[in-house]
Amino acid sequence: MEKQLFTDKFSYVFGDQKFFKKQKRIALKNCGLIDPENIDDYIYAGGYTALAKVLTEMTPEDVVKTVKDSGLRGRGGAGFPTGIKWEATAKQQNDEKFVVCNADEGDPGAFMDRSIIEGDPHSIVEGMAIGAYAVGASKGVVYLRAEYPLAIKRLQKAIEDARKENLLGNNILESNFSFDMEIRLGAGAFVCGEETALMNSIEGKRGMPRTRPPFPAVSGLFAKPTLLNNVETWANISSIIINGAEWFSSIGVDKSKGTKVFALAGKITNTGLAEIPMGMTLREIIYEVGGGIPNGKKFKAVQTGGPSGGCLTESMLDTKIDYESLTKAGSIMGSGGMIIIDETACMVNIAKFFLEFTQSESCGKCVPCREGIKRMLEILTRITDGEGKTGDIEKLEELGNMIKKASLCGLGQSAPNPVLSTIKNFRQEYEEHVEQKMCRSLVCEKLLTYTINDKCIGCSACRRACPAGAIAGLPKEPHTIHQELCIKCGKCYRSCKFHAIDKTSVAKEQK
Repeated sequence: MEKQLFTDKFSYVFGDQKFFKKQKRIALKNCGLIDPENIDDYIYAGGYTALAKVLTEMTPEDVVKTVKDSGLRGRGGAGFPTGIKWEATAKQQNDEKFVVCNADEGDPGAFMDRSIIEGDPHSIVEGMAIGAYAVGASKGVVYLRAEYPLAIKRLQKAIEDARKENLLGNNILESNFSFDMEIRLGAGAFVCGEETALMNSIEGKRGMPRTRPPFPAVSGLFAKPTLLNNVETWANISSIIINGAEWFSSIGVDKSKGTKVFALAGKITNTGLAEIPMGMTLREIIYEVGGGIPNGKKFKAVQTGGPSGGCLTESMLDTKIDYESLTKAGSIMGSGGMIIIDETACMVNIAKFFLEFTQSESCGKCVPCREGIKRMLEILTRITDGEGKTGDIEKLEELGNMIKKASLCGLGQSAPNPVLSTIKNFRQEYEEHVEQKMCRSLVCEKLLTYTINDKCIGCSACRRACPAGAIAGLPKEPHTIHQELCIKCGKCYRSCKFHAIDKTSVAKEQK
């Protein structure tokens, strides 16, 4: 009865709203419905019932088997089967083991983990305690971004309140099981989302990936066996224990069971978090859950998997949202970022944006990532500046495939994805940039020309805004832009209130 209470309440509160009708909330089940700073609210919603169940009714082997049979896969990006990871850690014989929560959420536009911690911090505490019982660990660490002050505050209070109620600490609930946990703050390095770089950072070392094997289950934090999952993965654990493996595995499709939380961002009507059953199509989540593209614009692409994902086209909108289908389509599930792109975007510039991010976040440890991404970015910058050369597109493909194969960690292995997928699906735009020096979306500034039309009333706003002194004209008389002086910054275009300045592609002018 209790486990249905908040599901029913969610349906009552949100069920009549189109955004929520196709959602099924498991990881987010309490978010927005309980006071995250009140442990009694969490307990009333059924919280810590799962922990009590495993301590009184289940052996550690039973817990591992339940998680394994559920089909839950890691929600941090790679999608590795959670139960297999738990099983491998449990088999290790050691005097000390750790469980770690990866809360270092760094994808642009992604805020799933932050929202779970801010809205339901006890679900992480309970999930980690269950995981620790299953694998024989006594210590836990949450690696959390220092840029999330509210999440830090609420999680710290949840830990303290759980200790007061004997839900953390020695002999939890009068059992023989003891477990405690702490928060370690990360400084915001994207690469520390990679599990071995994260553990280095916790140990006080530079956040750089380690070679594997050995895997964390064998030698992880402080060289001890370590079970490491991300926030969303931990948030699913208590529901799986209470409702059973069969219940969870009945949701989703094939090898992708349960639900997945996505952060809808970009050119979409309903931005925000959506938790949907695996197997829903991209079309459903964009047009039914997300409400479609605003301002009457047309859909152009969707980037799944954050800066390491790929851009999928309109022809792929019926692709199912599951690990295998997205990979086959040329993208990845990732941690759940989903950026929707409309017809006004330049796909070459989009690829450049994501590559700028991964290049700046590369730790620099391995040559393919450190040097390869930098060279790719140089070529992309040259193309968007109108200096592209014949063969540049092929160089990007060659470099991208080499980096994917030779990089040490997931950052480098997936960094070329936005470039390779946009070349595959929008090659004509690349060719226009290189061969015609044209940006059809009028986004790449160096490929544009600004001219003043007959709507000019001589207000001189453009002349005052121009940093290069390229605009001439007397007050109340039509002005002129001297093209040889124009630096194509676009300030004149943005300053004009009378639509008297036209922005066109260089190639269109030449025709």
